[in-house]
Amino acid sequence: MQILVTGCNGLIGSEAVTYFDRKGHHVIGVDNNMRKVFFGPQGDTTWNLKHLKEITRNFSHQDIDIRDRERIFKLFKESSFELIIHCAAQPSHDKAAEIPVIDFEVNAMGTMNLLEATRQYCAEAVFILMSTNKVYGDAPNELSLKELTTRYDYARPEDFEGINEDCRLDQCLHSIFGASKVAADIMAQEYGRYYGLKVGVFRGGCMTGPNHSGVELHGFLSYLVKVALTGQTYIIYGYKGKQVRDNIHSYDVIRAIEEFTANPRRGEVYNIGGGRQNSVSVLEAISLIEEMTGRKIRRIYRDPPRKGDHICYISDLRKLKEHFPNWQITHDLKAIVEVIIDAWKKKSKSQKTVQFQKDFIKSSRG
Repeated sequence: MQILVTGCNGLIGSEAVTYFDRKGHHVIGVDNNMRKVFFGPQGDTTWNLKHLKEITRNFSHQDIDIRDRERIFKLFKESSFELIIHCAAQPSHDKAAEIPVIDFEVNAMGTMNLLEATRQYCAEAVFILMSTNKVYGDAPNELSLKELTTRYDYARPEDFEGINEDCRLDQCLHSIFGASKVAADIMAQEYGRYYGLKVGVFRGGCMTGPNHSGVELHGFLSYLVKVALTGQTYIIYGYKGKQVRDNIHSYDVIRAIEEFTANPRRGEVYNIGGGRQNSVSVLEAISLIEEMTGRKIRRIYRDPPRKGDHICYISDLRKLKEHFPNWQITHDLKAIVEVIIDAWKKKSKSQKTVQFQKDFIKSSRG
């Protein structure tokens, strides 16, 4: 199978590349390292691209901006894709407010370019859009909540499993990022329902794993681990630090994509996250990471909360599990944090080695 992965340097994209490469498929990755543009040097993903090239056998990379329709169409004309996994995005709730036009161009128009290229050149392919739970805006905050010692939780028993796919998308505050992703999400559904393409939309919660280049504006657990190991200060934005997220390992996301690819539907939507079993508040995550790293995390608290931010968000996974009974969560929260800690330590050691070599060469020349 020939597979296209956009955002191949990122968390979900790189997991897709390695997973399907190991299965013997040919994977073409598209990524122009826009994460560095969005977040500066700390968001640079070239280290991950280098890693992918070292460990894969049937992977090739193309430096293409998904906003460039001409180059995207040319790529599709020259290839016969059977699966498109669209992960490329401007991913930050906060950053979008600074760059609303670029955010919309990347998230909405970039997705449109890929959908239309699929329709024109490989209409039988499966198309996966990695969407986000931010498409629901702050509508999940309307559910009755109860405040516990370290977290908020749903007050009504019928909400115990979390937010399902029937949660409304409009008449609420989204953030600029959430709005651009709504546009992409709805258009992807429409290409499935109207044109009959095999489109699956996965609305992700907190997706994480060892390949995450976590920064303050995106990558909750990864960034928190980085703060713990480097001695930086973590900022808690509102809700007393009791806001809840469910976390899913990138491997489990790719397994869901694989299950959908084997039995695709047209314009179907799934919430995907760690579910209740992998839910954690900011305060609880800080305590867990302090325990696992042996480091005290410095923190400061600021109000107000981020605009449109969820107070308690847990993905209801029942629809996904019903449609694909072979899929399940394989990484619990502690295992996820463990692999992130290990990855950051290895990355830090590698960076120190490179810097030592540079300093040694410089001193030798001097």
